[in-house]
Amino acid sequence: MKPFSYMRALSVETAVAGSSERDRLLAGGIDLLGELKEGLVEADRLVAVTHIPGLDAIEKKSAGWTIGANVTVAALAAHAELARAFPGLAAAARDVASPQIRNVSTVAGNLLQHSRCWYYRHRDVRCMKRGGDVCYAREGEHKYHALFAGGYCISPLVSSLAVALAVLDASVVVHGRSGERRLTLAGLYAPAWEDHAVHHALQPGEMLTAIEIPLAARRSAFVQVSEKASFDWALVSCAASLELDDGVVREARIALGAVSPVPYRDERAEKALVGSKLDETTADAAAALLLEKAEPLPHNAYKVPIARALIRRALLAAATTV
Repeated sequence: MKPFSYMRALSVETAVAGSSERDRLLAGGIDLLGELKEGLVEADRLVAVTHIPGLDAIEKKSAGWTIGANVTVAALAAHAELARAFPGLAAAARDVASPQIRNVSTVAGNLLQHSRCWYYRHRDVRCMKRGGDVCYAREGEHKYHALFAGGYCISPLVSSLAVALAVLDASVVVHGRSGERRLTLAGLYAPAWEDHAVHHALQPGEMLTAIEIPLAARRSAFVQVSEKASFDWALVSCAASLELDDGVVREARIALGAVSPVPYRDERAEKALVGSKLDETTADAAAALLLEKAEPLPHNAYKVPIARALIRRALLAAATTV
């Protein structure tokens, strides 16, 4: 690890003012410190943001909920009122890593973590995501990689919270030197679909400060399958949210995780549920549409039946939550 300086910011303005491309914002540090130690990134300065007032709060407002960027994943999972409103989000938080990591890692850090692809993480490999011109996973070991990709790189998004928030129409608040802007969850990750070299839409000098979830009469659920029962990334995850009227679907949202560089959705599958009673048959039909464009490779084709089962489970679970 190369030397760097350290600064503790006490305001968002201080954190982003005068920052350069070689500055890194430091909160829980779970992902960043690993990348620094592995030589994947370098930093002239680490700017600690965990002492900025107000960024560790969860608040219910008239228009919806606001979750500060520095809220820990453990605090998110333990918030009883938020869990009643969004059980899928609470379930996703509980499935993140281990209790020790959840106590330290932040919501913003979970959303903005970088690729876990072992070729990207290998300090001696220069893959497409690190400025090279080869996706070694396509012809190599791709057991954990994407079923859907906008380009040749098949590194998937691994954030469980991103998948749960995507079906809640959540947005993120981003601060930079030029002011504040808001992005939908789809907008936060859209560049990763189009450009294999990026992970999300944030630019150097920008800081994600909050997540906003609108109030809605939605039922939600989140399920995932991992190789280990705990302390493991999902092989496949799925979140679903529903608006029901006397058992009839009025609106549906379905997102898959760990199968694409973005929380993967398909409006055809969601619209196919509208106007119908949700049961295993309609859930299976939605799953078939959602997975229709999947392009499995030899080592990750097992994800397709897992995803199909999780879509069914998430939809049926969302339909039965109160």
